[in-house]
Amino acid sequence: MKIIDGKEIANTIKSEIATEVKSLLDQGKPAPHLAVIIAGEDGAALSYVNSIEKQCKGVGYTCSAYKFPSSVKEEEILATIDFLNNDDEVDGYIIQMPLPKQVSIDKVTAHVDPRKDMDCFHPVNMGNLLLGKDCFAPATPHGVMELIKRAGIETEGKDCVIVGRSNIVGKPLSMMLLQKDANATVTVCHSRTKNLKRVCSRADILIVAIGQPEMITADYVKEKATVIDVGIHRMPDPAQPNGYRVCGDVKFDEVSKKCEAITPVPGGVGAMTMACLLQNTMKAYKMR
Repeated sequence: MKIIDGKEIANTIKSEIATEVKSLLDQGKPAPHLAVIIAGEDGAALSYVNSIEKQCKGVGYTCSAYKFPSSVKEEEILATIDFLNNDDEVDGYIIQMPLPKQVSIDKVTAHVDPRKDMDCFHPVNMGNLLLGKDCFAPATPHGVMELIKRAGIETEGKDCVIVGRSNIVGKPLSMMLLQKDANATVTVCHSRTKNLKRVCSRADILIVAIGQPEMITADYVKEKATVIDVGIHRMPDPAQPNGYRVCGDVKFDEVSKKCEAITPVPGGVGAMTMACLLQNTMKAYKMR
């Protein structure tokens, strides 16, 4: 059984980016610039934004964070998006979710310039993804694809089952696996799928993004399958110094004994998400 080390692969990607940034700076060119908009005091969201700022600094990017209280008016968010759309020094930006209830996600998404849409939430980018055209891929699905590619996992002609149909992971990932550079046969499962165990157990590659801690046990998994766990959860555990343990959607101890390759949590897909956000920013920089 092979553990697919997402952290190591992500570090390789970030090292490649840092080398490229150094070359740009040596030529007298500006560094890529990523911006983040966040509204509210959600702890996980704030932690992610802090991580983005740190990772940007680590590869030599410029990073700007626009932080608003949860009472922010929708007009303020839209005005900030307009500012970033028109700022030639900003190559791309993300809008951290969740947004406060008074801010329309649909309005915000429609306001984003697709050329600076590092999350691939704009309908233009989602449409291009569906059509197989060049576009920005959502960071987490992009991370899964990079992980699969760099780990040497063959997708062509393979049965790939995705558990989860979210707009952020499941749906865009299914589109990416269907494209001609991957050529997988894809099944997308969800909460209404009948005989889920049977469907999952035929997969050569099982990708789980269902949001249920340790839901996928060994009886969901085919012998010698590859398992990619997108989930991440904090579970109470008095035995741990901090009072919790981190796990994914897959029961790792069980499944790892049966599969050929598996991603750990933490240290798997999560590390790749940030690296691929940085990749998207470099792509936007070159396009501009």
